[in-house]
Amino acid sequence: MSETQRIGEFVNIEREGRLAIVTFDRGDRINALSVQLLHELTAAARALRQDTVTSAVVLHGPKVFTAGADLADPAVRERQEAGLLERREMLRAGPDMCDAWEAIDQVTVAAIEGFCIGGGVALATACDFRIAGRGAHFRLPEIPLGMNMSWHTQPRLVNLIGPSPAKQLTIFGEKVSAEQALDWGLADDLADDGEAFSMARKWAEKAAALPPVAVRMAKRGITAAATALNAATTFMDADQFALASTSEDHREAVSAFLEKRSPKFTGR
Repeated sequence: MSETQRIGEFVNIEREGRLAIVTFDRGDRINALSVQLLHELTAAARALRQDTVTSAVVLHGPKVFTAGADLADPAVRERQEAGLLERREMLRAGPDMCDAWEAIDQVTVAAIEGFCIGGGVALATACDFRIAGRGAHFRLPEIPLGMNMSWHTQPRLVNLIGPSPAKQLTIFGEKVSAEQALDWGLADDLADDGEAFSMARKWAEKAAALPPVAVRMAKRGITAAATALNAATTFMDADQFALASTSEDHREAVSAFLEKRSPKFTGR
């Protein structure tokens, strides 16, 4: 028998015994991460953190994973117009969400269909495992848009795939196919398109069938060993984002994107 918990407007947690299914759904074709959705996903993670019944969690969007941060969100425009102190506080929403998902003691499995872009990659790398549809792709567009990759993501990528692939994914901003992601270790397994959730559920059910205390201790120990220096290397990435997003190169990148032309960067 299942039990459903609604978190805000866009997030559902459905519990079935020791398994929880978290669905985030903006109701459109790109499932972008608005500021409201970031807060709701954070609240969902913190609710699960206190859940002693659930042993494994599947995280997914209904049709696609996510196109990343919603640049059309009015809250994003508000952040751009805010003073530096207020902007620094507003910029905590993304990294706080990813940190909350990494802090869950249950095994977390992200089911990725369609695309996983920008903040979507940040969220997926905060989970323990990633199952992707064969037609899915991953991409980090921040650098070509004159920004930095923040949300405490870079060390997580290095932990997962190593420095060179992390640099390729981050710096070039190009699409990475599901097959390439599997080869790098960014994806843990591939499913036929439309079947990523089903396979992710099987992974989660396998974890949920194991002794829960032992699994939680093992997960926490491995995560602690892999991420010991993460906070030290990312404590300023939100400030770097705040700086980069005020640059002439960022404005040029956005203008070139909207005008469908090649950008001309100056380092200003």
